[in-house]
Amino acid sequence: MDYGSLKPQYDDGPLTMFKNYISLTKPGIIIGNLIAGAAGFFMAAKGNIDWSLFSLTMLGIALIIASGCVFNNFIDRDIDSKMQRTQNRVLVKGYLPLFNALVFAAILGIIGFIVLYRFTNQYAFTLGVVGFAVYVGFYTLYFKRKSVYGTVVGSLSGACPPVIGYCAVVNQFDAGAVILLAIFCLWQIPHSYAIAIYRFNDYRAANIPVLPVKEGIKAARNHIVAYIIAFVAVSLLLTQQNYVGQVYAVAVTILGLCWLYLTIVKYSETDQLVWGKNMFIFSIVTITCFSLLISVDFVAELPQLANR
Repeated sequence: MDYGSLKPQYDDGPLTMFKNYISLTKPGIIIGNLIAGAAGFFMAAKGNIDWSLFSLTMLGIALIIASGCVFNNFIDRDIDSKMQRTQNRVLVKGYLPLFNALVFAAILGIIGFIVLYRFTNQYAFTLGVVGFAVYVGFYTLYFKRKSVYGTVVGSLSGACPPVIGYCAVVNQFDAGAVILLAIFCLWQIPHSYAIAIYRFNDYRAANIPVLPVKEGIKAARNHIVAYIIAFVAVSLLLTQQNYVGQVYAVAVTILGLCWLYLTIVKYSETDQLVWGKNMFIFSIVTITCFSLLISVDFVAELPQLANR
């Protein structure tokens, strides 16, 4: 593998270099995952929040995700150069040395894993390792490029942050953790298919075998419907298992019905790429509302809470 020159192609000063390094970490992805991680933590804490533990858990999650994103930028620079959305990324343009990017990724990851290992528990730490390994090792290096099932594989890594937050509090991998993991996996897939539809031309140009490109947008729409139904059904298990309340259950059901309406009815009324963009936006609205709901509509006692 060509590690490139050790000198950047340009240098506009320390501030520009700092911004370039920050952009490698994909701050938007970090923020989205921290919202989910915080939601899992708050759901487990039930209002009894250890703010020190919360801060350290979020720091560990943020650093590990940042590391994974830098590695992703490094590995995917050939693909990124073919996509309009990503062709101006820092490593594609050569604004930073590739070797420096690798060192930066390694440092972020090492510190993040140390934080989770030292200040949380074995469950949170192990989930961090699993999420990182799946995202960088299985998804980015192989499945994204080679398999139509890449989205399904990648969904596991995307589902880890809220479960890390949850397990940091309860110190066990219980039914609540399993349900959260399933919910976020199920949400990730229609969310990712919506991105692929919205950016269909980019994914086709880069020859990434996502379902909308390989089997068509209509086939992807049918899968999206099934995953949304499964997402709502599994989400309701949190109420059925007495983790969250009835307000949450009603709100999630309404969100699911609105998502299905957008998926089924609006599909034939809108340009497909515009429809994909609308689906992407609504998926963000859905998971943000979901995260808020599980954070505040908690049941007083968590079943079988383990002592830390």
